[in-house]
Amino acid sequence: MTETATVPTYVVIGGGQAGGETAIELRKLGFAGRIVIIGEETALPYRRPPLSKAYLAGGVAEDTLYVMQRAGLEKAAIEFRGGVRVEQIDREAKQLKLSDGSLLAYDKLALTTGGRARELKIPGADRPNVLALRTIADVERIRARAQAGQRAVIIGGGFIGLEVAATLIKLGLKVTVLEGLPRVLARVTVPEISAFFERVHREAGVDLRTGVQIVSFEYEPHANAAVTHIHLSDHSRVEADFIVVGIGVIPNTELAEGAGLVVDNGIVVDDCTRTSDPDIVAAGDCSNHPNEFLGRRVRLESVQNAMEQARAAARTLIGKPQPYKMVPWFWSDQYDLKLQMVGISTGFDQLVIRGDLGARAFAAFYLHEGHMIAADTVSRPLDFMLAKKLVAARMRVDAAQLADEAVPLKSLLPAA
Repeated sequence: MTETATVPTYVVIGGGQAGGETAIELRKLGFAGRIVIIGEETALPYRRPPLSKAYLAGGVAEDTLYVMQRAGLEKAAIEFRGGVRVEQIDREAKQLKLSDGSLLAYDKLALTTGGRARELKIPGADRPNVLALRTIADVERIRARAQAGQRAVIIGGGFIGLEVAATLIKLGLKVTVLEGLPRVLARVTVPEISAFFERVHREAGVDLRTGVQIVSFEYEPHANAAVTHIHLSDHSRVEADFIVVGIGVIPNTELAEGAGLVVDNGIVVDDCTRTSDPDIVAAGDCSNHPNEFLGRRVRLESVQNAMEQARAAARTLIGKPQPYKMVPWFWSDQYDLKLQMVGISTGFDQLVIRGDLGARAFAAFYLHEGHMIAADTVSRPLDFMLAKKLVAARMRVDAAQLADEAVPLKSLLPAA
């Protein structure tokens, strides 16, 4: 069965934050045609950041994750089709082939396909107690095993791995984190910040091991046997009741590739989110966009990027494009700490610490030739808000004043 468009039909493929925001923004901008969101998951479009924290801990209900509740979607006349997959985009016919056998015509298309958890390439990684954390269903599988006293092994010392570790240790589990690099958060911050978070996790009771490589999983040979131990390159053997793999995300670009769109570490878009097809935009984790602040192309895995880029995509779809300009920023909640980061520190030539690294609140600023290009703050929300302005302006700052807490950070901002 083919659904033909009697009114302008804009279809959003992907039921995450970017997909939901794109649809909502279209209505806010006054688009009066048909809007359809297609999601492979049955849940309404939802926010992923709480999955590894409050939702995993059981502190919030599923519906609190939704970008918009069902009643709101219905009021806005936004159709949501969950549990169905787009198999093919026919750009010439402007038609989608869906996994339920139906065809859906479109006038404009938004690709917000996000990413999927990177899989561990080792025999036994498909065993039932080796789990990922990317979706609501993933969290439900972890929660079913996350009983006090259970031995959880987390592979990966990035944001997801450390957030899961902090959550599970508070639930009373015995937690081990295995990181192959010499330090945690090695791809996003400096050794000083890594050392701080390593100390925090160890003090909380996490068995955190860096610079270790997994050699093999140990499990019984019969079908569906669980992994019981992990063998490491240092000849140690770690016991596990279950394993959570958090080693990164792979962008979902296969649909775009199959449609002949340009793909290079994400779906390639211009500064208004247009793909190589003028009737198709892309936003969120799956998109590779030119970033004016960084002076290069980048694919960002960030909820802020997903939201802001989705809004830019909506503007482009209705014919009112505005270049997408955003200073990248990120955050991570671990225990009582909030790590907030703005900018990208690659290329810095001076690090300035404001506050005491031995305490649980401080800021780290990254300078290049005297200009602030990035900042990391730990439990200093005001410093972070001011740092966002300093980084966005690439302010030239005096390092001594920046480090001196007697000098108000606000005084370093440019005069209004």
